[in-house]
Amino acid sequence: QVQLQEAGGGLVQAGGSLRLSCTASRRTFSNNAMGWFRQAAGQDREFVAAIGWKGGTTYADSVNGRFTISRDSAGSAVYLQMNSLKPEDTAVYYCAGARTPVATSQAELYHYWGQGTQVTVSS
Repeated sequence: QVQLQEAGGGLVQAGGSLRLSCTASRRTFSNNAMGWFRQAAGQDREFVAAIGWKGGTTYADSVNGRFTISRDSAGSAVYLQMNSLKPEDTAVYYCAGARTPVATSQAELYHYWGQGTQVTVSS
């Protein structure tokens, strides 16, 4: 029923920036928290950032101060601005939607997921 689509991944040099986007098909993000997770090769999926429907945010310590999550005013898209990228940021990045309005880092509260977009940071 719900489909999320990420875009904006690619190859970037260390210290560079990328902007990821996430859009939903046939529904809005209104009243639900949205989050970004990532999974590096051979590793578990980990939390990156989340935004609640009122705009409150939370970030993983590893990206705090470098990444910014945001949403558009209509609730039609969610973004992840990634600055000062490091090789350890290399991963597949996933957009996820929760059925709670509060920004949360708990993956079990996210009920639908995008297909992922690859981010590769070269040293």
